[in-house]
Amino acid sequence: MPDENDLFEIQRTTRAMRRLKPDPVPDELVQKILRAGMNAASGGNSQRWRFLVIKDQSIKEKVQAYYKRAFDEVVSPRYLSSDPPPGSSPGRYRRQHSAVEYLTDHYHEAPIWIVACQDDGQSTPSRSSGASIYPAVQNMLLAARALGLGATLTTRHLNFEAEVEAIFGLPQGIHSYAILPIGYPLGNFGPVRRGDMADFVYLDTWNNQYPGLE
Repeated sequence: MPDENDLFEIQRTTRAMRRLKPDPVPDELVQKILRAGMNAASGGNSQRWRFLVIKDQSIKEKVQAYYKRAFDEVVSPRYLSSDPPPGSSPGRYRRQHSAVEYLTDHYHEAPIWIVACQDDGQSTPSRSSGASIYPAVQNMLLAARALGLGATLTTRHLNFEAEVEAIFGLPQGIHSYAILPIGYPLGNFGPVRRGDMADFVYLDTWNNQYPGLE
């Protein structure tokens, strides 16, 4: 486990952990993760995020059926027809696809789900709607990593948003933005793989490369 105060090392090694043990996660660790989420920035300090912790196996199994359907209909065909992303390779991309498939089949076995929701009230969600909830999600992913827990950000359930939110019993005006399956990892933490910074960062004008990047 990295030093909990070594933020940059935690960021560097907080990759998606899709293979999780079914072992219970202590409530005190879950509460630490939730507190990290609530420590995130919130537009106007409105604190409109809401967090639904799912432990009930029957709820998870119902949602997993839609998660699997979205994999079969959308995600798997996209993987099979796409080139590897920057920083990856054909072999790594195949292994990533295998890990995604594993998560799909075992999604309901993760001991804890945190459903990141937001109280949107009467507003229709827009491009800026996630500006307060996704910082909370990232804080929770970093906190899980610091505690030696595996997690990943998933949004695939939104392919069947109405059906899944009905299973969760979300009231009108409350929308889900992500589900974080959390548990002790079966594999090892390691560095995230990304492309070269020089390919993504510009200075002052578009495509004007920021000098000195690698």
